[in-house]
Amino acid sequence: MGQYTKIDDASSHFQSKLYTGAGANTVVVNGRNSELKPDLLWIKNKEAAYAHFLVDSNRGISYAQNGNANAPYLEPNSNAAENNNQNWMSSVNTDGFTTGISEHINSNANSSFIAWQWKVNGGTTASNTDGDVTTTVQVNANAGMSIVTWAGANTNNKTIGHGLGQSPDMIIVRNRTRVEDWSVFHREMGGPVNRFRSNSGGLRMNETDAVNLTGTTLYRASPTTSVFEVGSDYRSNGNYPLVAYVFARSQGFSHFGRYKGNGQSAGNGPFVWCGFKPKFLMIKPNSGGVAHWLIFDSEMSKTNVMDDYLAANTTSQRGASSTQQIDFVSNGFKIRGNNVTNFANTNYIFWAMAEAPFVSGTGVPTTAK
Repeated sequence: MGQYTKIDDASSHFQSKLYTGAGANTVVVNGRNSELKPDLLWIKNKEAAYAHFLVDSNRGISYAQNGNANAPYLEPNSNAAENNNQNWMSSVNTDGFTTGISEHINSNANSSFIAWQWKVNGGTTASNTDGDVTTTVQVNANAGMSIVTWAGANTNNKTIGHGLGQSPDMIIVRNRTRVEDWSVFHREMGGPVNRFRSNSGGLRMNETDAVNLTGTTLYRASPTTSVFEVGSDYRSNGNYPLVAYVFARSQGFSHFGRYKGNGQSAGNGPFVWCGFKPKFLMIKPNSGGVAHWLIFDSEMSKTNVMDDYLAANTTSQRGASSTQQIDFVSNGFKIRGNNVTNFANTNYIFWAMAEAPFVSGTGVPTTAK
């Protein structure tokens, strides 16, 4: 029998952490596996309408890493260009990070913040020549994650080396210096009929619209084990610096899939298998009209039924709704509400990160929530 998962302790590669702002540089220490030093760090003020904040160690994650120069951050909810003018991330540490002072990630008002953290390769990068342009890649192959940066020269279609060694399931691309939308590819964004359809324009993470399957914005061909392809749009191409966050499913640790809503409430929504108990879950309908990119997390909702959420595409503070309830269970999640997460006859895509695998690498079942 083969090994079920390569990652028994998901917290060694991904963690979400709640913390309270203190109005000065705040040291945030991770919990379950305190040795996680983030390479991709996404923070949101849960209690106020401030922008999401995202930094990574390819671009320079902190003031300290950049040699006392400001760390460039992006806002997942916005089309604003990369901001290099604020010292909002002081340092990343072997067990967490230290913030600067900003209402986005710290404040005098004792606001509550959530930080999603991924460990990739400790900031160590390599050149990749698999595609049409040379990319700089940082890879965590076991966890199925890579950070890719490159500089374009024109808007001709290009293949981009990602370094994962397996086909990506989700790719998030951002033109760093132009006012442009975020572009997202998801393996199920075309639904069961159009999966991996060519000429697919993708989704926009900072917007609510449905998937565009006919545009030339992002991926004009299915990604391979070595490259993905960008189209001619400036969102993902042109003579600009670009960044991509590339993910492939890792059994027992991450999953990228789809489900179909049935419109029912009172706990009668669909059950969705992941192969682990989720820690983090992002859901987006890709048909049937417009809706937010909703994020559920077991740090925001400690017990089932979970009804606290954030929206990746807005600055809105934490929401709570009885019509958008979810249970995280030992092998997936159960939709309980009948609103944005469960419109009838609507296809949904999701991205889930594990708290614990359903079965460990040695074949031992884990404990259900």
